[in-house]
Amino acid sequence: MIGSIDSNKPYFKSQADDFYLFCGDCTNLLPVINQKFNMIFADPPYFLSNDGLTVKNGKIQSVNKGDWDRLTSSQDVWEFTRDWLLQARQVLADNGTIWISGTHHNIFMLGQVLQNLGFKILNMITWEKPNPPPNFSCRYFTHSTEWIIWARKHPKIPHYFNYDLMKELNADKQMKDVWRLPAVQSWEKEHGKHPTQKPLGLLSRIILASTQKGDLVLDPFSGSGTTGIAAAILDRRFVGIEKQNEYLDLSMRRYLSISPTQKLTFKQKIRSQISLV
Repeated sequence: MIGSIDSNKPYFKSQADDFYLFCGDCTNLLPVINQKFNMIFADPPYFLSNDGLTVKNGKIQSVNKGDWDRLTSSQDVWEFTRDWLLQARQVLADNGTIWISGTHHNIFMLGQVLQNLGFKILNMITWEKPNPPPNFSCRYFTHSTEWIIWARKHPKIPHYFNYDLMKELNADKQMKDVWRLPAVQSWEKEHGKHPTQKPLGLLSRIILASTQKGDLVLDPFSGSGTTGIAAAILDRRFVGIEKQNEYLDLSMRRYLSISPTQKLTFKQKIRSQISLV
């Protein structure tokens, strides 16, 4: 059973009591959460909405994603990063791990704050996108990767890592820290999409690598709920926090669409994405 967050009622709670969504700012909700999580995945704002332009699907488009992604000042971003990471550390189990995605715009700050708070960085995963958008200005190399920091809460308390499964998925060779995985597929956007949506294959590999069935997973910036959908498909429990109602509704639609038959289909599709076998 997943307990409530103090007096705050969930935006959505599954009948099986294993999938919760809360509406609000994670910096306000995390301090009163009444759980310890085995794993946290976080895709915090990159603060890249600066009225610039980019190329997507062959068309020139704005880079703006929403007010939640607008940069205020470097100091504000530092304080925001330290605040939510400090709160996340409090709810992470002593042997738990955290995964945080980013680009060169924020990943170095994230790494520094993590170490300042006492985390031990385990890996820097490089996610290589097979078909990235071209560089619009033609003054830089094409940005084709994102980074994901993997860290554990305590330097000297061992963490869980399913080494054998990762090796199996990698043609019986040690899995490297460079992952070439496909972007979000069309079937993953059947119920709607989020401007920074992550693919199910990526989150599934992360969850399989660092959790066991029945473990409790948190996403403090849950967006379209991809972390939760991957957790549900892989028989983990989930708590997501999101500020925007439209994305909470999207997460609900995605979760409610998963029938037993569809769960098996999703598992097969995900396996084909994350395995070299």
